[in-house]
Amino acid sequence: MPKHNDLEHKALQYIMNVGSKGVLQSELWRKLGASSREGSRIAIKLESKGLIRRERELHNGRWTYRLYPKRQPVTVDSIIDCPCFTCSDSSRCEAWGQINPNECEKLTEWLLKLAEEENNSAPEQQPDPGEG
Repeated sequence: MPKHNDLEHKALQYIMNVGSKGVLQSELWRKLGASSREGSRIAIKLESKGLIRRERELHNGRWTYRLYPKRQPVTVDSIIDCPCFTCSDSSRCEAWGQINPNECEKLTEWLLKLAEEENNSAPEQQPDPGEG
């Protein structure tokens, strides 16, 4: 039987690889060859460490959890459109200088656009049937 730390690591890697669409908790345990009890404990532990988030979901008439990574691996795609790379002032831009990232309109617009895209792509939360 694999150690809990090994299963935690494998579970986290799988959840991160699946990405923003998330994975059903039951599907993950089948992939890892773990019991549902063991899998549930690992998911709760990963959530308590702040590595994943668990969202209730009604799947095939049963309530379960979909697991999402809190962080995604960084890719070049995430910064490819950053205006700093093509800015004519980049050689004079510095933290405390007259030209700086804190006051750059192009950089601010780009960051706001990224934040808006992130908010629009976040999955909707399902209501907890026990609440209300």
